[in-house]
Amino acid sequence: MVDNGIHQWDTIYPDRTVFEEDITSGALYCVKRDNTIAGIITLNEEQPQEYSGIRWRDNGNPLVVHRLCIHPGFQRKGLAQILMRFAEKFALEHGYSSIRLDTFTGNPKALGLYTSLQYQQKGTVTFRKGDFYCFEKVF
Repeated sequence: MVDNGIHQWDTIYPDRTVFEEDITSGALYCVKRDNTIAGIITLNEEQPQEYSGIRWRDNGNPLVVHRLCIHPGFQRKGLAQILMRFAEKFALEHGYSSIRLDTFTGNPKALGLYTSLQYQQKGTVTFRKGDFYCFEKVF
């Protein structure tokens, strides 16, 4: 991301502990190519406190997407879309009523991905690294 001028992640967040917790809790999923982890996504019900100020359309049982990331060597191959489609299938199969997520306002590729998948922008939250758009898809 840094090579693309996107500085939302750094040595503070996410750090190794965050990923270890994702793995331990069973919330981290990956897509592999050529025996290499090509991309990851975390799926759980944990919503940042900042989400409380967003006017979500669905107040049922949302699944929350965190830390969608594609290895630079595998970018622009549709893997982010594959992981998001996996998240949607997972949500439907496990009785979730919607998906919520946020993405850095300065990440045009992620913004384009979520818009192309019919996610609706619901508002903006501010984290340590700046402003993030919140998105929602209701089933």
